[in-house]
Amino acid sequence: MPADVEATQRLLAAGGYVADRALATAVHLALRMRRPLFLEGEPGTGKTEIAKVLAAELPRRLVRLQCYDGLDISAAAYEWNHARQLMAIRLAEAAGEHDAAALERGIYDRRFLQERPLLSALSPEHGPAVLLIDELDRADEPFEAFLLEILADNQLTIPELGTIRAEVPPVVVITSNRTREVHDAIRRRCLYHWVDYPDAARERAILERRAPQVSARLAAQVVAFVQRLRGGDYFKLPGVAETIDWAAALSALNATELEPAAVDETLGVLLKYQDDIAKLRGAEAARLLSEVRTETTPQAPF
Repeated sequence: MPADVEATQRLLAAGGYVADRALATAVHLALRMRRPLFLEGEPGTGKTEIAKVLAAELPRRLVRLQCYDGLDISAAAYEWNHARQLMAIRLAEAAGEHDAAALERGIYDRRFLQERPLLSALSPEHGPAVLLIDELDRADEPFEAFLLEILADNQLTIPELGTIRAEVPPVVVITSNRTREVHDAIRRRCLYHWVDYPDAARERAILERRAPQVSARLAAQVVAFVQRLRGGDYFKLPGVAETIDWAAALSALNATELEPAAVDETLGVLLKYQDDIAKLRGAEAARLLSEVRTETTPQAPF
């Protein structure tokens, strides 16, 4: 584990993640205190990527639970293999075993248990893990109650089998896009950090790492354009991922700087809703581009 906040920043940077000090401090404390880290913010701000980088750089295996509406225990934690259990019962009966209690004990054995992400992250035989519970806000609210034992005690109780504890607690990262409020019981068990859009300097640094093929001038103009765009009233503002994709797309079209035609033709890479594209295309894009060129053009010395 990194020794201090600076070492945590270096660890994230080694995985291509440019973190400001506040975020690096939250990650460092979560690692040092062995507490889950709850990351909340707009889509595309790099929340999920933190777990991926930690898994790669610590290194640990990444166990990802992608949340969705209707997620239940059988998909998230474990499920009994009923077909194998039934076969075991028939084999035992064929061998002359008729003790119902013994049969019941036999079929609720670990070998009949199918692991899902939560149980896999805790299972000692698999080794240390980074557990990513991604977009928890998309799951049903009652599902959150099932996570409390795992977050508080790094264990999972299976009624038919007993309690399974992690020998090495997993590094737990929970993300939320805030489509609904996550319950206080989850928040109290975690360290919290709001992941905001990066400022221009950090977004430039991210772009340099993730899309090194993009020219310095184009990168500077792309970042300046996106930074201004985020100040507008749009249904879905572009995240860092969209900035990287847009810069890479323009570079693939052999652009060395932003031009009005190239901007209008590639807005589908940057924005994901037609109403937003229609609002930006044409005069508004030209206005932003004019401001960007003024900002990024070097001033001649007197």
